[in-house]
Amino acid sequence: MRLAVLALAAALLLGGCGDKVAPADEDPPELGACRVLEPDDVAKASNATATVDCSEEHTAETYAVGQLPNSFDDADYDDSDLGAWAYSTCSKAFADFLGADDSLVMRTVVSWAWFRPSKAAWDQGARWYRCDVVGGGEQSREYVDLPATAKGLLLGRPKDAWLVCADGPTVAGSVKVPCSQPHQWRAVTTISLTSLGSTYPGDRLVEVTTRDFCSKSVGAWLNYPVDYDYGYTWFHEAEWEAGNRRSVCWARTDQ
Repeated sequence: MRLAVLALAAALLLGGCGDKVAPADEDPPELGACRVLEPDDVAKASNATATVDCSEEHTAETYAVGQLPNSFDDADYDDSDLGAWAYSTCSKAFADFLGADDSLVMRTVVSWAWFRPSKAAWDQGARWYRCDVVGGGEQSREYVDLPATAKGLLLGRPKDAWLVCADGPTVAGSVKVPCSQPHQWRAVTTISLTSLGSTYPGDRLVEVTTRDFCSKSVGAWLNYPVDYDYGYTWFHEAEWEAGNRRSVCWARTDQ
């Protein structure tokens, strides 16, 4: 009798091995959900951090969700075209959500991150995307808390708490901080590089074009002082291919 019971138990266990458990993130995430994300979370392709009530402290808010185009049904998990599609989709929705133009979007301390299903869910056929506004950027050591909703955050004249400045002797070697904190540099304008064509024109031309524009633009922003310092941030081919066609101009100022 004991052997029969053990045999039955073994059969049940073996039968269960064939059942597939659906990954927890197979279904699309919730629009408007808030989370406490950190830079390490944003660096990953997928995210399953628990949501929190948006009235509580949080550093991220989901502002766009949806299904990926059918062209990605058979795509690899790390398909490069997927990243380019996400950049175009999330960046446009980001500007609309915050109430900002292309220039202001690049001069704010907040940024966006996108996530796809986990690899397990992807292999099961899940093909959704999620765009989150986060209280910081790539160089942020930690994120700032967001309001109950970031919708319309940059409408009108944004508060310094949401604009990006830099604390350091040079722009390149500085820590990016909200302009409400002590700083030496403020991002004041951007330049569109679309006139250089659709194909990446090369590092040298992008940098020189950015430098010349920023020299004049920052001078005008500072009301043409006799002597002034300026900096600029330009991006390389990878960012260009992803869809970024702008550089950022910085004025040396503690205001």
